[in-house]
Amino acid sequence: MNVLNFVNAFFSDGAHWHGYDGIPQRLLEHVRYSLLALALAAAIGLPVGLLTGHTGRGGNALAFIATAARALPSFGLLVLIVILMGFGLLPVMIPLVVLAVPPILVTTYEAVRSVDPSPVDAARGMGMRESRILFQVELPVALPLILSGLRSAAVQIVSTATIAAYVSLGGLGRYIVDGLYQRDYEKVVGGATLVAVLALVTLAVFWAAGRLAVSPGVRRR
Repeated sequence: MNVLNFVNAFFSDGAHWHGYDGIPQRLLEHVRYSLLALALAAAIGLPVGLLTGHTGRGGNALAFIATAARALPSFGLLVLIVILMGFGLLPVMIPLVVLAVPPILVTTYEAVRSVDPSPVDAARGMGMRESRILFQVELPVALPLILSGLRSAAVQIVSTATIAAYVSLGGLGRYIVDGLYQRDYEKVVGGATLVAVLALVTLAVFWAAGRLAVSPGVRRR
C-alpha cells in the first residue's frame, strides 16, 4: 500500500472516530498541550523581548540564549526531565516551552528594534512615558513581525507535541507511537497526516489573526 492508501484507510475506519482513542479526543488533547505550551512560552518571551527591544539592551545575551535553546534536542530533554521528575504533563511542557521561547523572544526583540526611530523620538519629545511609547508607538508597528514569531513557535509546538505520547500522555502522537509499536503503519501515517493538517490550520489561524489585528497601513509596508 502506498501512503495515500494508508491515509484513506485510516480516515475511513469508523473506529478511529469514536472513543478515548478517537480522532476528536486525540485532536483535542494535542490542541490543549499546544495552547498551554504556547501560552507559557509567550508569557516568557513577549515581555522580555518587548522590554529589551525597547531599551536596546541585552541583544547579544538574547541571541546567545536563543542559540543555546535551539541546540537542545526536545526528545533528549524530555527523557532527561522524565528521569529527574517522573511522568506527567510538566516534563512535556518544559521541552515544548524551551523550543518555543527562542523564536518569540528574538523576533519580538528584532521587531521592536526595527521600528522607525522618528516617531519614537517625536513621542519622547511630546513627553510620553516610556511604557506608552512602547505600547502605543512601537508595538502597533512591530506587531506583524511579533505575530510571525508566535506563528513560528506555534507550528513548532504543534509538530513537536507528539512527544507527549512517549511519556504515556495523549495527543496525536499516540497514533504514531502506538502504530510503530504495533507495526500498524496505517495508524502511523494517519497520525502524521493529522499533525501536518493541524500545523497548516495553525498557519491559517495566524494569517487571519494578522489580518484582523494589524492595521492596513502597517500591513502595506
